[in-house]
Amino acid sequence: MVPHPPEQPLFTYALARERKALRQTKALRAIPSRSKKTLLAATWNLTNFGVQSRSDDDLALMAEIISWFDLVAIQEVADSLDQLRQLLTHLPSSYRIILSDTGGNDERAGFIYHSRKLQRLELAAEVAVPPSDQRFIRMRGVSGAFKGFDRNPYAVAFRAGSLEFTAVSVHLYFGSHAWFDEDRRALEAFALARWADQRHKAAGAYSQNILVLGDLNLPIRDDSSNVYKALKAKRLILPRHSTYVGSNLAGDKEYDQVAFHSGGMQQAYRGHSGVFDFDHEPFFGDAWAVGPDYFNTVLKYHISDHRPLWAEFTIDDR
Repeated sequence: MVPHPPEQPLFTYALARERKALRQTKALRAIPSRSKKTLLAATWNLTNFGVQSRSDDDLALMAEIISWFDLVAIQEVADSLDQLRQLLTHLPSSYRIILSDTGGNDERAGFIYHSRKLQRLELAAEVAVPPSDQRFIRMRGVSGAFKGFDRNPYAVAFRAGSLEFTAVSVHLYFGSHAWFDEDRRALEAFALARWADQRHKAAGAYSQNILVLGDLNLPIRDDSSNVYKALKAKRLILPRHSTYVGSNLAGDKEYDQVAFHSGGMQQAYRGHSGVFDFDHEPFFGDAWAVGPDYFNTVLKYHISDHRPLWAEFTIDDR
């Protein structure tokens, strides 16, 4: 991971004011309140987390956002967990973390979850494709051969109310916008979708309810993208978001997604999901007053260059 550089001059802010600004934008974006009968799941690429020198106030603001959700899939966590443990001190004591080991780019993936809402079940594993199955990872119009994930997706089983499911935290390969890197990414997307489809259909699977959460590096949700076609090829459903903005700071890419199959997860999905654009004014308004370039540099260094994406599920019909 290559950390974003700090802004010049150094930006300072009042924690209470910026926390209030985040809550105002939360209300504007109609993010539901947590409830005993629902599961609020989210995904957030934390951006070089553990290698950038975020302050304790920065971590408090990130924890404010995370605390709105019951389950948050996280990506781009460094080998050192000191900063993640510090972030956890700003969350209620019921929140827990489970992580993969490092993979490509020295990154971990995992979950932060509310242990009073979600019970962790036995399964915790990295998703891998055995060499004998790699020949099946191919798509028409996509070049190259699949040789494994750069960062293995991380699967953990949970129970929330009456809903049991396997959540998968994903960060697909990016590389660049060049066609050959997108083809490699498409093959990873196909391998992920194929694995999820096999688990969804297998009678002996730990759970047939598969919830994919993560940074899929999906540039656009239409068939002009081989990544999108790869995800759809095995019947993954990527629900439309209510906010109609991208998950990168520019708002023009749909990198981060929530996906599931028909069946239990689709039935539980309440039709509510969206991107939380924390970069909406009045958050860090003093930085915005300097100019958009300075504002974006401040956001990338102190918070993240990705916006969180959330979705709501029913977990108790009573």
